[in-house]
Amino acid sequence: MFKKFKYVFGSVRQYKKYALITPLFMIGEAFLECLLPFIMSMLVDTIRNNSASFTGMDAFTTVYEYENLTLKFTINVTILGIIGVLLLMSLLSLFCGIMGGRTAARASVGLSVNLREDMFKKIESFSFSNIDKFSSSSLLTRLTTDIGNVQMAFQMVIRMVFRAPLMMIFSAIMAFISGGMLAWIFVVLIPLIAFGFFLIIKNAMRIFRKLFKKYDALNESVEENVEGIRVVKSFVREDYEKQKFNRTSDYLAGNFITAEKIVALNNPILNTAIHLANIAIMGIGCYFIFKTETVDGWGYTLSIGQMSSLLSYGIQILMSLMFVSMIMVMLVLSLESVNRIYEVLIEEPSIKNPENPIFEIKDGSIDFNHVNFKYKAEAEKNTLSDIDIHIKSGQFIGILGSTGSGKSTLVSLISRLYDLDDNGGEVLVGGVDVRKYDLVSLRDAVSVVLQKNVLFSGTISQNLRWGNKDATDEEVIWAAKIAQADSFVTSFENGYDKYIEQGGANVSGGQKQRLCIARALLKKPKILILDDSTSAVDTKTDRLIRKALKEDVPHITKIVIAQRISSIEDADQIIILNDGKIDAIGNHESLLKNNHIYQEIYYTQNRVGGDK
Repeated sequence: MFKKFKYVFGSVRQYKKYALITPLFMIGEAFLECLLPFIMSMLVDTIRNNSASFTGMDAFTTVYEYENLTLKFTINVTILGIIGVLLLMSLLSLFCGIMGGRTAARASVGLSVNLREDMFKKIESFSFSNIDKFSSSSLLTRLTTDIGNVQMAFQMVIRMVFRAPLMMIFSAIMAFISGGMLAWIFVVLIPLIAFGFFLIIKNAMRIFRKLFKKYDALNESVEENVEGIRVVKSFVREDYEKQKFNRTSDYLAGNFITAEKIVALNNPILNTAIHLANIAIMGIGCYFIFKTETVDGWGYTLSIGQMSSLLSYGIQILMSLMFVSMIMVMLVLSLESVNRIYEVLIEEPSIKNPENPIFEIKDGSIDFNHVNFKYKAEAEKNTLSDIDIHIKSGQFIGILGSTGSGKSTLVSLISRLYDLDDNGGEVLVGGVDVRKYDLVSLRDAVSVVLQKNVLFSGTISQNLRWGNKDATDEEVIWAAKIAQADSFVTSFENGYDKYIEQGGANVSGGQKQRLCIARALLKKPKILILDDSTSAVDTKTDRLIRKALKEDVPHITKIVIAQRISSIEDADQIIILNDGKIDAIGNHESLLKNNHIYQEIYYTQNRVGGDK
């Protein structure tokens, strides 16, 4: 686990100096706070003995004698001098505390900023198979809640990991120097309190560990509802979704309350220990203060000032012990968060550039040479089996098949959104295995409009220029016209400067699809893949898009996955997939004559020869 902490906290980088300076300030604060009660006891005893005026110099002596050990301190003091030293030390302690807080805040916030950047960059490098390993809701939780936990833990560690133990050690030493054998009270109490804190931490953390996966489920519920709010409302399922959300939320709340109740026992235990220590110190201390001669030959004496310092040191020792327990709680609480962040940071993208990549793609020809593919190595069944297809550059290819037949998987292999294993055959683009190409060059040459069309917040022009950031206004309009988007875009008040809400919420599904096709065309690719990307447009507009693609970009290889035969009936080749295998390949006429699946789909959609 130390390796994981070291790896995650290594992201502090340029903020390391603040992380190193903070413990120095905390050590200084602890040292000064431990000296303050001792100096205060000098002031109390000096005033009580009336042995020094406010300005006159006199000697202050404190003696600790126990068995054969004798410690004697003699200091020339004035009351004003002691007060001045107290004020100076208090100001220095305040300065150390403030500076320690400032540097700790900068270091911990810097760590969280760097971690988010590191995680986001890593996620951006993931292939589809990597993303499948982590759900989007889980990644969101790791980027927010988990990093927040690590930030708080890191801040507490650099502030308290030195201060609390040193404070306890310094206070214990000063307690023995000031109060002698009476300080053994703390030696008896500390192990008992520490054992109590250990039981609290052990039971609380058992509950905390279970809650992180529930956070993922809660975020997933919110994400699904935000994305599908129109469906929720159209089916009047608001109450059901609220209940589902509340169940998860109530589970989290109930367990957190239970855990916090356990952790809350820290304060009662600590307060009880402080009261017991105070009672013991005051009871025994008062006896020794007011006795006039040694008892049982101990030769032990105690002054009022020494007793007051013992009380202060007792509180400091026990408070330091509580801070140590809080550090342990935060560290154990952050263990799961550190582990989840570490999992993302060490995840290696399954798809990488080859050592000597090819940057130039000759043309848009595509060859699937006996391809076999499955998403997970341990899967029993292939998603695609023995796929052997050969497509010439510039051809229009249609792909048809039932849901789950492997259509989207097939086209995902062309741009290496997924990768084949070593025994899975090969996919060639321009006559070269796609695994030999530079990833950026390959994906620039293969434009994919996926089933889920996504637009980002910004203007229409900004969204289209995702395909080519340097595209001119004329090129933007050219792409929009081919995608049959120009007509509705120019009808908007601001035209191409119309602002698109997040996810394209303020445009229709068909408009969104056409804008996504225009965005893909702006890349001027060699291969254009439309994965059911015209399902929301009417048949007339669909026909116009296909006509424009044929006439205006005949050199581009076009692959269209469709549910409607009308969208692909004029294709050069139509590939019928069934259960991950090729059922047939041919044009519209040959398939309508010879292929049962194609006939069934065609007659159903055209209401020919079936029940009406």
